[in-house]
Amino acid sequence: MRLHHTIAALAFAVLAGGCATLPPPEGRTASTALASTSETRLGRVLTPRVAQQPGKTGIHPLFEPHDAFAARVLLAAAAERTLDVQYYIWHGDEVGDLLFEAAWRAAERGVRVRLLIDDMNTGGLDPVLAALDAHPRIEVRLYNPFVQRGSRALAFVTDFRRVNRRMHNKSFTADNQASVVGGRNVGNEYFAAGTGVVFADLDVIAVGDAVREVSAEFDLYWNSPSAYPAAGFVGASPDGAALLAARFAATRADPDSVAYLEAVRRARVVDQILEDGLPFEWTTARLVHDDPAKTLAETTRPGDLLFPELVRTIGRPSKSLDLVSPYFVPGEEGTAALASLARSGVAVRILTNSLSSSDEGVVHAGYAPRRLELLRAGVRLFELRPTAGRDDRGEKPHMGSSSSAGLHAKTFAVDRQRIFVGSFNFDQRSALLNTEMGLVIGSPQLAGRLAEAFDGPIPLSAWEVRIAADGRSLEWIERRRDGEVRHSTEPGTTWSQRMKVDFLSILPIEWLL
Repeated sequence: MRLHHTIAALAFAVLAGGCATLPPPEGRTASTALASTSETRLGRVLTPRVAQQPGKTGIHPLFEPHDAFAARVLLAAAAERTLDVQYYIWHGDEVGDLLFEAAWRAAERGVRVRLLIDDMNTGGLDPVLAALDAHPRIEVRLYNPFVQRGSRALAFVTDFRRVNRRMHNKSFTADNQASVVGGRNVGNEYFAAGTGVVFADLDVIAVGDAVREVSAEFDLYWNSPSAYPAAGFVGASPDGAALLAARFAATRADPDSVAYLEAVRRARVVDQILEDGLPFEWTTARLVHDDPAKTLAETTRPGDLLFPELVRTIGRPSKSLDLVSPYFVPGEEGTAALASLARSGVAVRILTNSLSSSDEGVVHAGYAPRRLELLRAGVRLFELRPTAGRDDRGEKPHMGSSSSAGLHAKTFAVDRQRIFVGSFNFDQRSALLNTEMGLVIGSPQLAGRLAEAFDGPIPLSAWEVRIAADGRSLEWIERRRDGEVRHSTEPGTTWSQRMKVDFLSILPIEWLL
């Protein structure tokens, strides 16, 4: 989930309002990743393998949500010295509690735990964060925190310029030996838990060279002016251990949690990690990330921003560009660049959420007006169907995911050779406002897998948008076992939804989306 763009748009109208003032970050001590961890359990397993691949990174993709959850829990369980965790969203649901418990148990074993969480979505979690922070081996920092804990919406009126910028980064690093980087936040919907929406997403486990870069990025944000000790906002918790023990016990006793954990135990990655049989692709991988100064609007240098560096690192496409972004708002410049690529002969294919599958329908207002220009240039557009978990033959068609509702993966591949996996959405908010991170990986295997998804499964789970016969309007093609069905309006939507998008699209809010 992103910022509530309706609130943001309203706040824009009252930017002249007063500002809440953050207190000085008292009690903050700089700390860094521990470099000497080769003698840890993970170090003893991984160091010999890394030594055989100097200068390279081992990459293992996590397509399935149960694998992605298991990887984090098992890394936390294996950690002996440090656990560094950085997320935009951390819900207080079953998955959130189970991962909080994994971090707490690591601290109980003597592991130093650093939790860096963006404060945008921590509503209701203050007692839990205070209890975790009370542990002598756990330190919690809130990124760009809200001063008034009970009236966050008001901050978008009184302190809009600051609170509109968020830390969207996501990483999970154990003993400076292995990192999980990708698109998933922490919550049920990202790991196929519970009965609600499930997002199709993508993470990778990285070992070797890139892990040091991830740790350096974490340290940069952890010690940045925007990372505040949580105690100054969530208070103290003298009975923290008892509160957490009761909460974790209740979560584990819940029937939904019991069923979920049993499903996770059957995940393929569990045995692979425990038996040191996890297959890695050893290749080049480079971390790209924003400078946290972006949060304070103190940097305009291209070298401090992820997107220009990402473009330079992954290289200009000469044959193909396959792009997956749940929130696709290319803007004027991005639209022109994609159209130019397509006109030059590059095969450009894009998958994003449809209006009916998106959890942030207002974002459609920044995307919908760009479709016609992109299609006229030869770009192929696919919009995920909300029933995409299974096609009409009962198969799972897309991205190796069990998702049945929405798209959340942020990835794109160039020439079937190089691929980006991370937190960056191809939208104005990721480019201009939020901080982001991700890995550029030289992997024909992963890039080719994304291309193959566009070749077959994606067209079965998405509507392809085309120009209608009149040359001015759009149509949506639904592929079924018995042929194609054409829709003349956005499928699965109401008149009021479409009118809302049409109205918002004429407002000057694209830069917020």
